[in-house]
Amino acid sequence: MTLSAIGLSAMRSGRIILHPTSVEIEPGARIGLVGASGSGKSTLGHALIDALKAQGLQVAHVPQSPDEALDPLRSLAFHWHEAAQARGLADGAAHQRAIFSALKIDGGDLRKRPWGWSRGMQQRFVIAMALMGTPDLIVLDEPTSALDPVIAAATMNLLDRHLERTNTAMVLITHDLGLAARRVSHLMVMAAGRLVEEAETGKILNNPQTSEAKRLAAHRNWMEVPC
Repeated sequence: MTLSAIGLSAMRSGRIILHPTSVEIEPGARIGLVGASGSGKSTLGHALIDALKAQGLQVAHVPQSPDEALDPLRSLAFHWHEAAQARGLADGAAHQRAIFSALKIDGGDLRKRPWGWSRGMQQRFVIAMALMGTPDLIVLDEPTSALDPVIAAATMNLLDRHLERTNTAMVLITHDLGLAARRVSHLMVMAAGRLVEEAETGKILNNPQTSEAKRLAAHRNWMEVPC
């Protein structure tokens, strides 16, 4: 089923920060939402999440840093249990083992608090919670910016392999064109709260039409980023 949200918009302090925007996402799609800081990409991502959840769809969100998702005073087992309850799911030991194994955190001790795990493992745990129950869409908002490039690339590789076995669609929000170029088949370019260009990834990278897309594609060093 195509995921569809029409006329998404947002205001802050009486100012429009997201002009009316419509989004359609096919099952299993890999979409990159790119643009400079302040372009409105995260605002669109949050509006999309809210709209699809209002339709009764299962949408998961992975924030920029595990610090935004994990309470340092609570064990990782507590976080997993709370996430399962919030979605009306049983803890499902077998399902948990499958996701943890896919993301290579199955050796982690859930009795520990987040700071007892490495940053890379913490972020993989947050992704694992997002994948609980096989959501219709997972939205990743700068998911690797808090990680070093090698760990970031490994984390995204593991996520890619897991998603290949599902119909979960993915929206990757990033200002890192190198990350998007290697992970998505379709790009949506934001500027000043508007969706200014949308096309296959290769088309935008090699033949951008708008000034914003041209600025992003002009930084050719994205080709050398390992992510």
